[in-house]
Amino acid sequence: MFSSRLPADLAPTPLARAMETARQRGDVIDLTESNPTRAGFAYPDLHAVFDRLDLVAYDPDPRGLAAAREAIAADYARRRVAVAADRILLTASSSESYAHLFKVLCDPGDGVLVPVPSYPLFDHLAGLEGIRLVPYRLEYHDRWHLDVDDLARCLDDRIRAVLVVSPNNPTGSVLRRDDLDRLARLCADRQLALIGDEVFADYPVVDAASPAAVSVIEQHTALAISLGGLSKSAGLPQLKLGWMAVGGPDDVVRAALERLELVADTYLSVASPVQRATPELLQLAPRIREQISARLTANLSTLRQVAASYPACEVLPVEGGWSAVLRVPATRTDEHWALALAEQARVIVYPGFFFDFERDGYLVVSLLVTPVDFARGIARLFETIDRG
Repeated sequence: MFSSRLPADLAPTPLARAMETARQRGDVIDLTESNPTRAGFAYPDLHAVFDRLDLVAYDPDPRGLAAAREAIAADYARRRVAVAADRILLTASSSESYAHLFKVLCDPGDGVLVPVPSYPLFDHLAGLEGIRLVPYRLEYHDRWHLDVDDLARCLDDRIRAVLVVSPNNPTGSVLRRDDLDRLARLCADRQLALIGDEVFADYPVVDAASPAAVSVIEQHTALAISLGGLSKSAGLPQLKLGWMAVGGPDDVVRAALERLELVADTYLSVASPVQRATPELLQLAPRIREQISARLTANLSTLRQVAASYPACEVLPVEGGWSAVLRVPATRTDEHWALALAEQARVIVYPGFFFDFERDGYLVVSLLVTPVDFARGIARLFETIDRG
């Protein structure tokens, strides 16, 4: 009766059940928390923003209201990326941006190259659109590396796009400028789109070892689409606004925007109030970003200080984003470690397999957690692992 695009088994996994049981028992520290509205930050008065708006008028534009797109173009300029407002299209979320792109770029059965490790949401989005995900692996040698030659070997005749996530979730790695140039040439030669998930771009944690690319739309060789949104850049996931900025050769950009506009016009999913509020919300965003950035820096410092007393564990380098990867003894599977932490220590973490790490020995934690809870949770985590 039901579509095969959805998983056949929707029952929660043993780990999901254990996490829920731990939450119900109380005294649980959730080191996977990634919702900034639950992380104790001081938000400006958002009610005042919307009180000043006309919430009745409805004049839909499939690309998004001009004032909102102009504000987003100015926000790219803040990051030293030049993009015209007429090359920006609004969506209700980054997930919807992906759905629109997969519709425009792919026929059923076509493929998109995606990095691993990375966020598992891509699997669900691809399944719902009837396309294939073809993984290319990020390699770790003192830091995470993208091997463009290895990526090229993953291509087949039905690949339509290459996805990069910078900063990556969860590895925290960033795309290097020289890798972007090589990727752009590869995509132009093979007539592929280059999709850059840049939702964490406002949260660099350390200086990169070599020059980092600010955005995939910095280059003009290949069709490139930069994804962003209020959820991360302004810490406002509840307001549901994402965007795509399109770069590359003029004729290809024009053709892509025409098709994206047709898809967007079919749904018209972005609410008018949040579009009207966008210019002011982006002006308020630095107040929230500064708090988040300070939290990330403080928690990463705590994590490294505590980990220094446990030589069997290692905190991998973090260049950006909201997560940290821990390398732990592979004496148990990652799932068993996560289960033990949930059941014995009342600490919730992500196991590495959740992000498609290729072997056991990796756990992932969020750096967004309130500092007191983070310090308590990390202490419990390392004590539990040390006991084996």
